[in-house]
Amino acid sequence: MATWMTWLRDRLPAGGGLTDEEWAGRHRLLTVLLAVFMVLLTVFALPHGVHAAELLITNALVLPSLVAATRLSNRRLRSVCVAFGFAVACAGLVAVCHGLTEAHFSFFIGIAALALYRDWAPFGGFLVATTLHHAGFGLTQSDHTFGHAAAQEHPLVWALLHGGAVLAAAAFQLVAWRFTEVEERRAQENLDESQAQLSVAFDETPVAMAMFAPDGRIMRTNPAYREWLRLPAELPDGFGMADLPLVPVARDEPNLLRAFADSHEPMTVTRQYRRTDDGSLMWVQTHSTGLYDRQGRLRLIVVHCLDVTAVRDHEAELRYQVRHDSLTGLLSRKAFEHDLELLLAQSAEPISVIYLDIDRFKSINDGSGHACGDDVLRALAARLTQVVPSGALVARLGGDEFIVALPGPTGTGLRVGNGILAALAEPLPVRGTGLPVSCSIGVTTVFGAIPTDEVVLAADTAMYAAKRAGGNRMQVFTDELRVPVQEKIEAEARVRRALAGDPRLTLPLWFQPVVSTATGQIVGAEALVRMRTPEGEILSPYHFVAAAEETGLIVPLGEHVLRSAIDHLLHWSDRLGYVSVNVSPRQLAEPDFVPMVAGVLSSLPGLDPSRIVLEVTETALLSSTVDVSERLTSLKQLGVRIALDDFGTGYSSLTWLKSLPADIVKLDRSFVAGLADDPRKASIIQAVLWLARSLSMSSIAEGVEEIADWEALRAAGCPAVQGYLFSKPLPAAEFDQMLRAASVRGVHLDETMGVAVAG
Repeated sequence: MATWMTWLRDRLPAGGGLTDEEWAGRHRLLTVLLAVFMVLLTVFALPHGVHAAELLITNALVLPSLVAATRLSNRRLRSVCVAFGFAVACAGLVAVCHGLTEAHFSFFIGIAALALYRDWAPFGGFLVATTLHHAGFGLTQSDHTFGHAAAQEHPLVWALLHGGAVLAAAAFQLVAWRFTEVEERRAQENLDESQAQLSVAFDETPVAMAMFAPDGRIMRTNPAYREWLRLPAELPDGFGMADLPLVPVARDEPNLLRAFADSHEPMTVTRQYRRTDDGSLMWVQTHSTGLYDRQGRLRLIVVHCLDVTAVRDHEAELRYQVRHDSLTGLLSRKAFEHDLELLLAQSAEPISVIYLDIDRFKSINDGSGHACGDDVLRALAARLTQVVPSGALVARLGGDEFIVALPGPTGTGLRVGNGILAALAEPLPVRGTGLPVSCSIGVTTVFGAIPTDEVVLAADTAMYAAKRAGGNRMQVFTDELRVPVQEKIEAEARVRRALAGDPRLTLPLWFQPVVSTATGQIVGAEALVRMRTPEGEILSPYHFVAAAEETGLIVPLGEHVLRSAIDHLLHWSDRLGYVSVNVSPRQLAEPDFVPMVAGVLSSLPGLDPSRIVLEVTETALLSSTVDVSERLTSLKQLGVRIALDDFGTGYSSLTWLKSLPADIVKLDRSFVAGLADDPRKASIIQAVLWLARSLSMSSIAEGVEEIADWEALRAAGCPAVQGYLFSKPLPAAEFDQMLRAASVRGVHLDETMGVAVAG
């Protein structure tokens, strides 16, 4: 029996489950319906001649039920009163209609209506009242309960029929009620699971999260949020966004809560705040999501807060590093060019640009070390920032070059430049002592949105003019200074085009013969590079070698000259003893120069390396940054010969002569010109020739243009000469013709004619 009761209980609705708000709404509806029912019953009964006593009894029972339904505090008692009122009203309707069958339909309506309470008390009470009405009144007052003769004759049967029908209707209401509870229980379980998941995700996440009401009140926070802002576990009532220990650094920032509320899409805002508890600054990235009801009204704002202070600080550090020179802290080249472009475009005043370069900075690096050089750069940067006006752009472009840009009337650049020169008159504090440092300064003043590279180039050009003038001075840019710069740019472009094409055509070699004073025959030739322009014009080295040397293009150019000279030597193998090639300071300083020469020679195993002469000027020896003696020794080990070119023009010619592994000394033309008429020059020539012989070196006199000088050199015992007296440098084809003629009859000096001839 107990099992059957348990089975039945588990399948019947439990009842309840309505919130106070839901129950109040349903109770209000049923109370109003009961009142309307009574009004309609009264209106319906009076015209049909119903006794006033019967209507009065019905109203007398229903009205107290209505009053109790609105006045009592217990909601179950109130619902029972409504159920009793409906039962009396339905019974009154049946009485008014003299038991009309259709009047009994009101009981079915009452069953459905009272099922809205989802409470057994009103529902069951109405069923009991309905059963008692049909059973009691059906037996005692059958003519007022059943409106046909069969029912009046057998009231108990019809009472059972009506009661069964009402119970059947109630059973279906119970089934619907039960199904509703099952669905609600399932929905509640799903909701509970979702809420549990939400609670875990919300409370256990390490990300600070909070829920705000639209008015700013904090509805819920997770532990990470409270720990982040050092809030207590229990917040006081009414605690809101305005009570958080954060104040925006930018006071004019728009209201954050209003921005979240106005945005119907998820929103991310990053702001800097100051903590009111310890005064520290922090960057906070806030992600907000609004929750809306079906009417589109904002109910809740969920925020995720990330402390991005470390990220912002790192980004700021990276921006600073990108925009500033790591050694001096001044602006970098890229940042300066960017800021100068803005300054040129926006300034209503002229812009002065001052370009600085430290004089003889290489000597500081070589003499005191690069660490000392870095200290000098830092000290100069500090001195510059003290001298230039506030708001000026100050940058280190690289190496020992600095630049300043500032707006101001015409003459501002001159005034500031002179101020810098005056400030550098005082030694710079470097490593506890004062180090004298001077600078070459170039100044230009422009107005308007002029390209930054043109402005910087103008100031740079003026600076180099100051450096060429001796340094420690300032030069103002003029258009006249632009000409050599433009020529240098054009020369560099010409070299690049020539190297990019076929160098055998664009960079041909010309040859000047070297003649033996003993036989008058051609014993060698000096290879000299020329440039053929796209228009067919032949340019001398004056127009491009300096640019190639400065830009480093001399390295591929020199390799081309060496390879081409050897090719021609192989072509003239039976008619020419050797060929000489000039080596520039830049080539000599290249660590790959000796391996390159070795590679060229190794590719020609049948060539005697001594037939290759590499000419090195004293200028190259003086300006080279490498151990020249070691580099030349490495070259001699390859078998090539070394010639010391332009001997006598340097400061330490005799020192170079005895310390370098040279094979040939080439006397400069300044000693040769007018030799026959200048006894002092003759003495110098004789001394150099004697010293060369004593060191087992050969000699060549350059620039021989007069017969008398030729005779004087031959008398002094100079082994070989070259110069215009014999031939100017010739294209390879013409030089080939000279060699062919010489191979037939030799090259000799016609004593009677007094000229050098071929053939």
